[in-house]
Amino acid sequence: MPHPSNGTYDAIVIGGGHNGLTAAAYLARAGLSTLVLERREIVGGCCVTEEIAPGCRASTTSYIASMLRPEVVSELHLADYGLRMIPCDPTIQVPFPDGQVLRWWVDRNRATAEFANISSKDAARFVQVDEQLKKLARYLQPFFLEPPPEIDTSSISGWSDLFRVGKRFRGISRAEIAQLISFLTGSLGEFLDHNYESDKMKTLFLANNVYGKHGGPYQPGSSIGLLFHLLSGGEHELQGFYGHVMGGMGAITQALAAAGRKLGVEIRTSAPVSQVDVRDGQTRGVVLEDGSEIRGRMILSNADPKRTFLKMVAARELPEDFLFAVRGIRMNGPCAKVNFVLAEEPRFTGTLPSATPLERTFYTLVPSLEFAERCYDIAKFGEIPEELWVDCVVSSNADSSLAPPAKHILTCFVQYVPYKLREGHWDENRELLGDRVVKKIGEYAPNVPGTILARQVLTPLDLERTYGLTEGNIFHGDLRLEQLFFMRPVPGWSQYRTPVHGLYLCGAGTHPGGGVTGAPGRNAAHQALRDWKKGRFKRAA
Repeated sequence: MPHPSNGTYDAIVIGGGHNGLTAAAYLARAGLSTLVLERREIVGGCCVTEEIAPGCRASTTSYIASMLRPEVVSELHLADYGLRMIPCDPTIQVPFPDGQVLRWWVDRNRATAEFANISSKDAARFVQVDEQLKKLARYLQPFFLEPPPEIDTSSISGWSDLFRVGKRFRGISRAEIAQLISFLTGSLGEFLDHNYESDKMKTLFLANNVYGKHGGPYQPGSSIGLLFHLLSGGEHELQGFYGHVMGGMGAITQALAAAGRKLGVEIRTSAPVSQVDVRDGQTRGVVLEDGSEIRGRMILSNADPKRTFLKMVAARELPEDFLFAVRGIRMNGPCAKVNFVLAEEPRFTGTLPSATPLERTFYTLVPSLEFAERCYDIAKFGEIPEELWVDCVVSSNADSSLAPPAKHILTCFVQYVPYKLREGHWDENRELLGDRVVKKIGEYAPNVPGTILARQVLTPLDLERTYGLTEGNIFHGDLRLEQLFFMRPVPGWSQYRTPVHGLYLCGAGTHPGGGVTGAPGRNAAHQALRDWKKGRFKRAA
């Protein structure tokens, strides 16, 4: 196992979220002495399983595994450390106010048969659109696991990057280029209106998109989620994979931590970093909140860009134009989380009597595109919508180990709530949000309001204070076209390096963005290792 020489680590990773743990494991695997410093008492960041009542555990923040990179799973042997995922089937399930439930089954023939009950025309169109989307997603797939291109025609490396990008699109047709540009810039609502006649079919697609981002379904750029969610995920590299993690989402980060420790990673919890020590433009280490100093040749920050550069690095060490760009990153997280322990399983109206426990697990409560657009319009002006978009996962149906017999775990993602309230404070409105979530669920599962044994409400402010997400943004920066690819986190600094020599970003604020993928951590580690092999850090620290 690698050990620090002369008290100096080769690499220090700030933050033990899934990307930080991923980066640390790859660095240690390459032989670097690596230390992870986590501010909370447990590792995992927003990918954790926590007890919310005695004996009852929930995925308190992230809640479904979709785009976890197969390369990370296989290269770090996460299955050997207990990681097990089972597919969500149906992948998406939307109950409607009229009592009908529309399901998107994993098997496309079964899904098409279900859709034909709504519209035979839409069922036929679904097959065509699904093929089209999956093909376009495959063009984007390689970009997930490599740095974005450095757009600079004045340098050889810049031209090399452009050539690398061009090779990825070898064989793409003019029509496909037009489609790809349309998805990157167009709105989800307009795409659905153009392709489908049934409002319920449109709502089913809506239920699989625009999570955690600003803007309703008719905002330009909102259709990109259609492609992102068709990137491969899971250990078997399936396009559009959605999975329940046995043991909750924390099983992912526990496996990453165990894999890292096996490779020699040292992990310290309850060790919040207050400052990155920079001297003469070079990182020297970090300073913890208790004043202790730890030296490191290079630092990888899994914190979001604003937290990293506006709180941990002295402003005098950074170019003013860079700081200006960082301050302008759109954050202002638009979502919340509410977790429940129930005395009985939710009974959603319209669920098939023959449905298995796994088929009674995942429900999205959003009745229409118009509803979602209206909900966002209310939230963007600082108000809590009375009618909320709620994603419900009865996780104990997928994994009975999360709760003792006769108790059930219901975890709910709430879309379109403001980070900043127009009036009042979130601490005064936390229970109001919880009550409105309960009311919405009760409209579809009438037994739920009377069966609640425990409730945990995490507002956008709680996500910031407890989990370190600036402005409560689960993606470390909104997923919008001007904040993606070579624009993420800011133009000119998309390749994980920063203006400070030896300081890298490895979190969701970098390419390719948020979600529990492990891609930013893996990419950042490989970039840092390229620099390491060039001898850039031999005399550092």
